[in-house]
Amino acid sequence: MTDQTDSWAGPIFLNESTTSIWGLTPRQRLERALTRAGAAGKGGLIFRADAVFHENLVKSLLAQPGRLLTDVAGRPYAGHASDPAQMAAMQAAISGEDAALDGAGIIRVDPAGLASSYDKALRRKGAPYLLALDSLPAAEIERRMYLESYKGVTDLVTKYVWPLPALGVTRFCARHGISPNMVTLASFICVLLATWAFAVGAFGLGLIAAWAMCFLDTVDGKLARVTLTSSKWGDVFDHGTDLIHPPFWYWAWYVGLGGAAAVEPWVFWVIIAGYILGRGQEGLFIWQFGIEMHIWRPLDSWFRLITARRNPNLIILSIAVLLGVPDTGFEVVAWWTILSFLFHCLRIAQAFARRAQGRNPVSWLTEHA
Repeated sequence: MTDQTDSWAGPIFLNESTTSIWGLTPRQRLERALTRAGAAGKGGLIFRADAVFHENLVKSLLAQPGRLLTDVAGRPYAGHASDPAQMAAMQAAISGEDAALDGAGIIRVDPAGLASSYDKALRRKGAPYLLALDSLPAAEIERRMYLESYKGVTDLVTKYVWPLPALGVTRFCARHGISPNMVTLASFICVLLATWAFAVGAFGLGLIAAWAMCFLDTVDGKLARVTLTSSKWGDVFDHGTDLIHPPFWYWAWYVGLGGAAAVEPWVFWVIIAGYILGRGQEGLFIWQFGIEMHIWRPLDSWFRLITARRNPNLIILSIAVLLGVPDTGFEVVAWWTILSFLFHCLRIAQAFARRAQGRNPVSWLTEHA
């Protein structure tokens, strides 16, 4: 057993495995998670390094000294000791030795007890994963981690079409050292290509580039999460691109159709105004109620699948191009934008009415979380 004085010099890693999960050994992943949490080299921590921990488990363990993290079956996997005596007891328990934990001030918790079952960043509900390499194949662990990196509330293409192909591409990128920022750069190039193609009336080519961008937009986020390589610059680059490019695509589509000579100007302006006002509605809801508009009730999460945002609008435009009526598709997008805007206006009004009754809106995802 490691000497107690040495145990405070930094984290202790037991049962190390060389198995690669998304290009990292379990220890490398833990060290990366600790660095991201600002706790690299922190003492009083002990982990089994033959398991994969959700990053939220590492963060939560750091904030809760005296906790011994177990799997759902009660087998210890990690601990955060508040003193050397606790450290010795935790190390013995995690090593599989008989350890006297009673009276040591140690609290045993499973993943659901240590960290919240609601992931705010991903808008999803579910206990953070703790996956042991001796119970699951590496490929299955990667698959579960990938699925857990998906946002729970999003559009229907991202939720139902992209998961399987994006898993393969994410694996390819992780194994060949392709970073999330490199994927984001490729998606940005697709944005430029789609904008140019739409503007010159090459709608088929533009849609291929646009859908490629949407697909890569899914890959870069998943790659960043499963490899713990997200960064502030990457977030700005990715989310900035996502936020800014749709109006340019709509403008380019309008130009490619022939502008006012081919389409009523109100169609274009409704789409642009609807996009801006829709983003404003989302900001207003967060400002007033502290939660995202799309996660208030199950109805709002369901409508997020089809609301007039980029991917649902691209479905409409793609069908229109296949039917040879890109101008009609553009007008349908305008009408769908109006209907989506009115739906959200109604929901915002209902949220204000609920608060006036003394019941502040709470996300259905956080209930019993």
